[in-house]
Amino acid sequence: MTTRLRRGGIAGAMLAIAAVFAALGAVRPAGAVLELDITQGQIKPIPIAIPVFAAPGGDAQIAAEMTAVITNDLVRSGLFIPLDATRLPVPASSAVPSFAEWRAIDAQALVVGAVGREPDGRLRAEFRLWDVITGQQATGQQYFAGPENWRKVAHIIADAIYERLTGEKGYFNTQVVFVDESGPKDRRIKRLAVMDQDGANVRYLTEGNSLVLTPRFSPTSQSIAYMSYEGADPSVYLLDVQTGQRRLIERFPGMSLAPRFSPDGRRVVLSLERGGATNIFEYDLETRALRQLTDGAAIDVSASYAPDGSQIVFESDRGGAKQLYVMNADGSNPQRITFAGGSYGTPVWSPRGDLIAFTRQSGGQFSIGVIKPDGSGERILTEGYHNEGPTWAPNGRIIMFFREQPGEGGPRLFTIDLTGYNQYQVATPGFASDPAWSPPVN
Repeated sequence: MTTRLRRGGIAGAMLAIAAVFAALGAVRPAGAVLELDITQGQIKPIPIAIPVFAAPGGDAQIAAEMTAVITNDLVRSGLFIPLDATRLPVPASSAVPSFAEWRAIDAQALVVGAVGREPDGRLRAEFRLWDVITGQQATGQQYFAGPENWRKVAHIIADAIYERLTGEKGYFNTQVVFVDESGPKDRRIKRLAVMDQDGANVRYLTEGNSLVLTPRFSPTSQSIAYMSYEGADPSVYLLDVQTGQRRLIERFPGMSLAPRFSPDGRRVVLSLERGGATNIFEYDLETRALRQLTDGAAIDVSASYAPDGSQIVFESDRGGAKQLYVMNADGSNPQRITFAGGSYGTPVWSPRGDLIAFTRQSGGQFSIGVIKPDGSGERILTEGYHNEGPTWAPNGRIIMFFREQPGEGGPRLFTIDLTGYNQYQVATPGFASDPAWSPPVN
């Protein structure tokens, strides 16, 4: 059954969402059922009612907290506007809602859920998503988990709602690795930390005894590659997220930096500094073979694979100012793709393969933007005193980055969607930089 939500009078939803994703430079997701309107580049969010989940068995606090997490996930996507909880009718105890009540407050979608306990102590969470206009159920699921995993279940429910209404995968049940920063600016302690994408469940992975930078998840999220100043020269390490065990990938002469995994997780692309030049190499994690991809007197860094592994984008000052280049994965046929004023850096390929996010410095401002791999369609999403380090959500719709404002003492994490209009700060225990989004969590 296909749920159709209307524009004023709800027809043509598939055409509307097609226009949205075309405008954002994205492939229209198959099976999308939500109508999204763009006005002057903005997406008109869909009104959705999410009453506090029922709590048969007395888990009222967990039910309320799960409802809040689901609501916040959907709000931060920029595609939904949950209706004021004080205006919501009380969901009827019957299986089918009284849709006239929900239409009266202009709800187009309704989420009704409940949280209870099984005899063995497990949490049981269930929800139904209703199309208020047609009076039909769009989807419904039931989940079982340990009580400590209630937040994970809430993210999974938000993902299910998002996918059913938009036709594309959600990204809420994911994690972000980042650099936690604390202490005075001249004696800053930097530790690797991992958290849920909304800032919850922060866990520290290193002690802060040495400076760490540019952490990146492997495709399975089991490992993180990062740069550390622990030894005589900055070097690249691998860290197992679950066990905390880490290893130096190789003791290369000189500085090694800016690691990133290949899409299959078998290789790491990184930069090695030798004799004043910095070139890009590919390191095979199984055979330990090292292959040089660029060769010159320039500084070539921040390499990032296309999702199919066929190409690599990187930054280079070979033409003077730092610009972005795309080459084949074997290092052949490098082509410059940025030509606007200023300098470009920290490129990262979208999981969709359609866009590359970047940092641009020009006129004393740092911007976060996107560009197509052929160099066309450049768009700036946000700019300011210091914005840097974009990373993509797994569905390629949201970008996280870090921002520092004058007088704040350190950087903070933010998210922004591809329209550039929906921007939110991600709460972290202290200052934070260098975020990297995980692939979807199973």
